[in-house]
Amino acid sequence: MRRFRFFTYTIILSFLFMACKDTGKSETPIDTLSSGEINISVDETYKPVIEEEIKVFISTYPEAKINVSYKAESEVIKDYLSGKARLILVARPLTKEEETYCEQKKIVSSKLELAKDAIAVVVNGASKDTNLSITQLQGIVAGVYSKKYTVVFDRQGSSTIRFIQDSLMKGQKTGNNLFAANGNKEVVNYVVKNPDALGFVGLSYISDTMDSTAEMFTTQVKAVAMMNDSTKAFYKPYQAYIALKLYPLSRKLMYIKNETYPGLGSGFGNFLASDKGQLIFAHARLFPLRMSIVIRDAAINNSDKQTQ
Repeated sequence: MRRFRFFTYTIILSFLFMACKDTGKSETPIDTLSSGEINISVDETYKPVIEEEIKVFISTYPEAKINVSYKAESEVIKDYLSGKARLILVARPLTKEEETYCEQKKIVSSKLELAKDAIAVVVNGASKDTNLSITQLQGIVAGVYSKKYTVVFDRQGSSTIRFIQDSLMKGQKTGNNLFAANGNKEVVNYVVKNPDALGFVGLSYISDTMDSTAEMFTTQVKAVAMMNDSTKAFYKPYQAYIALKLYPLSRKLMYIKNETYPGLGSGFGNFLASDKGQLIFAHARLFPLRMSIVIRDAAINNSDKQTQ
């Protein structure tokens, strides 16, 4: 009987040991800073530049796999809060309500600002409205400007429409002349085909020299120069003007991640903030925030500012 009990206890203890060992295995991270697989969500406005960032990162770390979804900003935030994406790239921090939700769900969030970019205002190549003040742009969006424009933005729930409502209109009502396209490229295509259209697009969509949309920007559509209320001069969304806060429709790109160990989300975030990642942002005409850049003064007269 004693032998039987001893044998029984031995079997039970063996199973318990194996169960604990298996549990330990399941809790062990399966990704590292430079290997494994991760899901991320990205504001569609930044697709051209982030695709290049991922391409270079994967070529440097071939054992890493990044599954990326490009979506409207509101959907990107939902992916983060639901746990579908461990890292997101967006143009705003979490709201207080979203931070409270993260605390309740034990989501440990950290963020880092990576680059400054801008919302570009584009018009048809035949348009004469190549210089606008903020007041005039507000009038166009409200539908009360002297010339009737069809105003197009990328999609509902995007960072662009949020920027228009919060930062440009600041509580003012928008007109019934606003329409959502199916992405930034469709905005540019619509403006190309319609002389009375004005579009809002992410800067990287008109700055990527390898993209056909950027080529259209130089030939068939124009970027509007916006007036700075302080200097009373007009500036286009160029890198230096964004850095010096002269172009008024600027914003910041940041990552937000939920990772409590040195995993692939941290590895990709570190890469975006590294010299190599920052140079990619700079090449895409965004202004990198994690590296030192010297901006030298140059003799530019008023007419130059209006035509650049």
